[in-house]
Amino acid sequence: MAFFLTVWVASALVRGVLKRLHIRHLRRHGQEIPEGFQGEIDAETLAKISRYTIDSQRLETVESLFDDALTLVVLLGGFLPWLIDRLPAWEGHFLLSGLLFFGLLGLAGGLIGLPFDLYRTFVIEKRHGFSTITLRLWMADLVKGIAVSTAVMGLLLSAFLTLLHFTPRTWWFWTWLVFASFQLLMLWLYPALIAPLFNRYEPIRDEGLKEAIIALMAKAGLRTEGVYQMDAGKRSRHTNAYFTGFGKTKRIVLFDTLIASHTKEEITAVLAHEIGHWKRRHILKQLLFMEAASLIVLWIASQLITRPLLYETFGFSRPIPFVGLLLCAALLGPLTILITPIVSATQRRFEQQADGFVSGLTGRTAPLVSALKRLARDNLANLHPHPLYAWFYYSHPPLTERIRRLEESENRKAA
Repeated sequence: MAFFLTVWVASALVRGVLKRLHIRHLRRHGQEIPEGFQGEIDAETLAKISRYTIDSQRLETVESLFDDALTLVVLLGGFLPWLIDRLPAWEGHFLLSGLLFFGLLGLAGGLIGLPFDLYRTFVIEKRHGFSTITLRLWMADLVKGIAVSTAVMGLLLSAFLTLLHFTPRTWWFWTWLVFASFQLLMLWLYPALIAPLFNRYEPIRDEGLKEAIIALMAKAGLRTEGVYQMDAGKRSRHTNAYFTGFGKTKRIVLFDTLIASHTKEEITAVLAHEIGHWKRRHILKQLLFMEAASLIVLWIASQLITRPLLYETFGFSRPIPFVGLLLCAALLGPLTILITPIVSATQRRFEQQADGFVSGLTGRTAPLVSALKRLARDNLANLHPHPLYAWFYYSHPPLTERIRRLEESENRKAA
């Protein structure tokens, strides 16, 4: 118990200190126009960025503290043993018992998170001019999200519980195979079956832009199922573009808000960056890392769930394997903070490589620089992250650093 509390408190303190440093740094430097943004960002926009970032971080901090406190109460307050005593016995009803256990906890967690999501969507995002979603559409998304999650997670949990019951010594390996196969299946199914439940996808209407994108893909030696625009604007004014899918479902998706606010050259530059990720096999590398990490975590869990001390620590009188999985997640979760900087640094390295790919594919980086500046302004991206916070959490290099590198690359090429 002492180890668990020490790790939990230490993790919460690190996260809290980093967020406080981040906000203090922004308040101190938020009125300074960064190098490279002169003429692109004015004092009024900087003030908007500061307000949006502070509002978002404040809500995130409150939500994180609330989640931490509630988790400790659930784990240490005897709620889980009380719940288990009211469910069918694991030995005779392993599937029903496990599904009810995780289902009730998931439902409770979702209901508790609703006020934060509502406040984020209808107060913060609306206050700063981003949210365009109606309450009716938000509720429709919620219902569809619950239905999809229940179906998908129900099937996945059923497989896990069955393996846990019938292969008690090797379940961790078979579970890993199921999990890995599930991830690949979702990469293939998501664009074709799940995403269209929430948004409308249609071929890009701008024929000139479509031809430019197809030519760019051909130059990179890639083929895609299609180039689509998504009706993101009915929910938010944020802009984005991404690759999705696997095999025959691979496609390029552009937010309609991006098409409306960026030039053809800027959009193709953003996509050249995404192509860089594909050509450098970053998606594959991330997938392999995730699979390796999940295999290790499942093996560790298989060693822990057989130990009576794990259950006694949290008030259980006897081992119950599927409860052990939840307790392992509670124990190992705070430890992920140890690898967060490593993962972040790796992702930033991938982003730098993708940025470097743009110059080789398009012959110039100026359109990407222009796109990044416009994205920063349109999305009110923080231009003054604390260096330690960025090193710890940022999956992309800070915008000022990205732009400086791209401009230096352009200057070297011109010289």
